[in-house]
Amino acid sequence: MIFAVWIPLLMPLLAVPAARRLAQSLPPRAAAWLLTGCAAALAACTAAALGLLTAAGALRLPPVAALGRLSLPLLGGDPVVSVPAAGVAAALLTACALAAVHRTLRHHTELRTARRTTDAHPPSGDLCVLPDSAPDAYALPGRPGRVVVTAGMLRALPPDEREALFAHERAHLAGRHHLFLLTVALAAVCHPLLRSLRAPLAYALERWADEAAASRVGDRRVTARAIGRAALAARPAAAAAHRPGTVLAATAGPVPRRVAALLAPERAVDHPPVRAGLHGRRLIAAALLACVTFSAAAALDAAADLHETVEVAQGEAAR
Repeated sequence: MIFAVWIPLLMPLLAVPAARRLAQSLPPRAAAWLLTGCAAALAACTAAALGLLTAAGALRLPPVAALGRLSLPLLGGDPVVSVPAAGVAAALLTACALAAVHRTLRHHTELRTARRTTDAHPPSGDLCVLPDSAPDAYALPGRPGRVVVTAGMLRALPPDEREALFAHERAHLAGRHHLFLLTVALAAVCHPLLRSLRAPLAYALERWADEAAASRVGDRRVTARAIGRAALAARPAAAAAHRPGTVLAATAGPVPRRVAALLAPERAVDHPPVRAGLHGRRLIAAALLACVTFSAAAALDAAADLHETVEVAQGEAAR
């Protein structure tokens, strides 16, 4: 356990760059699932490693050992090292848990505040028009989900581009894309390196919605113009105060890159270009899978080793 328990804490150093690189070569939907799944798996392994470190150190404290009827000499390890390490791990685990709870509560609070704002304006189907003059549009999840758009944004777009914008936001709602972002945000509180997955995930989700909108309206150029014109009309620095920071909007992310992708041949979406080529993508995918698998296996091995040690110590103490 001494060595295995540290592997999940170090593996994101290799897994995160590999996930970011591999996501660039995948279609948007696959990239979003890859980044989210990778973040969740690495965060779970990190939390497990911190929990095991905490338990291993706590069991070497005489009061805890006496409570569990353990023989201290058979637990192994140096208490001078393991007990302080357990204290640090326990503090980190507690901080992660508190940060995750705070992040979740803030997410729901922002959504409730935005919902109260939109409830003051009767919706038309799933569309809610706010009288604000500042151009803005976003997908507000909930039951039911709503496409929120301001009067300023409606004035900025012609009818066909409005439909493309609405289709984009509806794709966010249908795909429950806010849960992808929330999952990665919660994973990032467990390991700081996972924060760098948020930007590529947000881009993948926007591209996912772009492609869904283009398919819905049947015109990639109209969709590209809608995204570009909406981004030019919107002023991110002066975004509406009612828009939650956790929602997705068509004007977010690297808009020129998204517009270029929409104007590219449709076959390029299913097979995005990447310098490494097919062989390189396979190597990156294999490396990422190995990192996640090795991290999970190390956590399980450390847990099994700790369990075996405790059983031996209990058996000896019972003699």
